[in-house]
Amino acid sequence: MSLVFYLIAALVVAGGLAAMMLKNTVHCALAVTVAFAGLALLFLNLDAQFAGFAQILVYIGAVAILVVFAILLTKGSETPKDGVFSQTWLTGLAVASAVFAVLGWAVLQTAPMLPRATATPVVSVQQIGQALIGQYVLPLEIIAVLLTAALIGAVIVAIHEKEGAN
Repeated sequence: MSLVFYLIAALVVAGGLAAMMLKNTVHCALAVTVAFAGLALLFLNLDAQFAGFAQILVYIGAVAILVVFAILLTKGSETPKDGVFSQTWLTGLAVASAVFAVLGWAVLQTAPMLPRATATPVVSVQQIGQALIGQYVLPLEIIAVLLTAALIGAVIVAIHEKEGAN
């Protein structure tokens, strides 16, 4: 693996850790955006252009921005007065470690059973785009309308909450 992979992987891990450890919710959302950008770079580094550009358009361009707007429009951007850690954080850490150990064991046990070589499908970004605009145009438009309705609904809920607080 190249040095570029390790640098991008460090960016993804740093973004994920920052999203977990920062106390300000807006900063956490922006750290998740950095992790999403790192994942997009990993996809592009692996020559998966469609997955990389979809990561940029969908996760960075829509989901992360929607999360930031939702946090800013509601009261979620305030820093909590009390601690952000629960009293049972040690139990949570033990459960997470156990799940990680079981999943790691399962992956290591199934690695020898994987097929050695498979044929790589040759599909270009242009072919995927033509399929989205041709055969799958209706689901694509339905998703666009659904996301727009969700954003409008979030704004309406935030407006009603601010009116009720005054």
